[in-house]
Amino acid sequence: MTIQRPLLTAALIATFGIGVPAFAVDSHQHAAGEPTKLMLDHGKQWASDEPLRRNMSEIRAALAAKATAIHKGTLTPEDYKALATLVEAHVANIVSECKLEPAADENLHLIVAELSAGADAMQGKSKATPAAGVVQTVGAVNQYGRYFKHPGWKPMD
Repeated sequence: MTIQRPLLTAALIATFGIGVPAFAVDSHQHAAGEPTKLMLDHGKQWASDEPLRRNMSEIRAALAAKATAIHKGTLTPEDYKALATLVEAHVANIVSECKLEPAADENLHLIVAELSAGADAMQGKSKATPAAGVVQTVGAVNQYGRYFKHPGWKPMD
C-alpha cells in the first residue's frame, strides 16, 4: 500500500489536528484527484486482498474482545494502550503487505488515517481522549466493511 503524504497529512490535520505516523507514509506520489472522502467503486465495494482482510479481521477481533468494556467505559489506560499498539502493528502490516489497485488503495488511505488517528488518541498522543480514539477506531473498522469486499464481515456496534 502506498500513502500520499500531502493528501494524508492535510486530511489528518484538517480533521484531527494531528500529523501522520511515520510508518504510514512513503514517498510515492499519486495523481491529482485522490479522494478526500470514501467512495465506492462505481457503486460497488472495492476489492480487498488477503493481507488487508487478515489485518482488518485482527483489529476487529481485538476491539470486539473489549466491546463490553468499551460500551461501559471501563477500559483502563493500559487497555487503551494495548489496543492502540495492536492497531498500529496491523496498520503497519497493511501498509507493507497490501497490494490493491490504485483507486482502492487511495480509498484505503482514508481508513488507515482514521485507524492511526484513533490509535494515537488511545495512547494520549492527540487532543482526543482515549475513549474517543477507540470510538474512532471502531468507526474506521465499520467504514472498511462498508467500502471493501470482505466475505463474512460484520459491522461493530
